[in-house]
Amino acid sequence: MSLLPDQHIRTLLNDRTVGIAGCGGLGSNCAVALARVGIGKLVIADFDRVELSNLNRQYYFSDQVGKPKVAALKEIIYMIDPFIQVQVHETVLNPENIPWIFKDCDVIVEAFDKAEMKQMIIETVTENMVGWPLVCGVGLAGWGHSRELGVKEFHDVYICGDQSREVTPEYPPLAPRVGIVANMQANQVLEILLGKM
Repeated sequence: MSLLPDQHIRTLLNDRTVGIAGCGGLGSNCAVALARVGIGKLVIADFDRVELSNLNRQYYFSDQVGKPKVAALKEIIYMIDPFIQVQVHETVLNPENIPWIFKDCDVIVEAFDKAEMKQMIIETVTENMVGWPLVCGVGLAGWGHSRELGVKEFHDVYICGDQSREVTPEYPPLAPRVGIVANMQANQVLEILLGKM
């Protein structure tokens, strides 16, 4: 009996590991998308706790408010697929710990809120983890402008978003664009791991 297409993909992804750096809007939604396609292992890292204000765009629920994001996200992933391995690191990521936290990952997803953190992980990975693909999210604030969203590749760094529309009081991060970019990141991870169709 031949495998169904999604079973075949799950078989290919079963021994793959993806790191998620940050478990907010991008990270939580990207991790859930990867869990649903059957990634074998996720390494998730964040220092923050779920807040009520996160629920408008992050993949958490009201009964998880107050929990560490890594613990809450692990719960959600296990509800989707209890066979996925989830390794959690409740910590602030920095140039010293990123290489050892994500050393066993096939791909790393950057999912930070702040521009300086995005720059930090790009510099850390490109300088100290040569050959590791890094999938970033840049330019996801506000609403509309869907046609401006895309993916650009710079060697082993992939930038998802519009690369310009950053979060401001006038343009907050809202669920639709955050979700689109997070799923673009998950889709780019699949293209790296599985190749183009």
